Amino acid sequence: MVGATASLKKKILNLLKEDEEFRYAVVGLLGLDAVLSELRKLREDFNRYVELEEKRWEENSKRWEENAKRWEENNKRWEENSKRWEEAYKRFEAIENELRALREDFNRAYLEFSRKLDALGARWGVIAEEAFREGMRGVVEKILGVAKVGKWMFKDEAGEVYGYPSIVEVDMVVKDGIHALVEVKSSVSKGDVLEFWRVGKLYEKVTGVKPRLVMISPYVDDKAFEVATNLGVEIYTQLS
Repeated sequence: MVGATASLKKKILNLLKEDEEFRYAVVGLLGLDAVLSELRKLREDFNRYVELEEKRWEENSKRWEENAKRWEENNKRWEENSKRWEEAYKRFEAIENELRALREDFNRAYLEFSRKLDALGARWGVIAEEAFREGMRGVVEKILGVAKVGKWMFKDEAGEVYGYPSIVEVDMVVKDGIHALVEVKSSVSKGDVLEFWRVGKLYEKVTGVKPRLVMISPYVDDKAFEVATNLGVEIYTQLS
């Protein structure tokens, strides 16, 4: 009996190893067919997953290769651009040096021209001012109603007018007991008014007579008008 059982077991085991249909039949009888079905599905799903991953890996590999090529191309472009920028910087530096040299040459030429112009302007200013004053004598005489304009000169030892000892000279008219100091200039500034007012104060101190202060010019700036009004200096700009 024992020998027959052992022989049967051996046959069953051989059938399980060699006969797939028998094996599945036994599994079904044992209630394991559902488990095998799930395992089969899992294996199929796993195979599909592996295939998808392989495809993704291949696609990603291609993308990485393309990106690597792009990076390589970009690096080449950066190198080329760097060379171009370096060349452009050298050109800009050369241009900047040339502009600096030109500016220095211009400054030197401008300073030289300014010195010559200042010298010429100073000389012409004196000549022009004297010519203007001489030409305005008739207008002065017409405004003040006199036939002759004289001069008042005084040595200002205390420097009350200019801040240092100097000879003060100003045109003067005396009519009907009224003393008038006259200043004729081609243009009048605030400083000119203040200086002329100090001359008037010196005249009053020396002579004991407060003078009428008259300035005549075709051009007077706004500040000069304001100061003249506050200090009582008469300004005439209508010369005809």
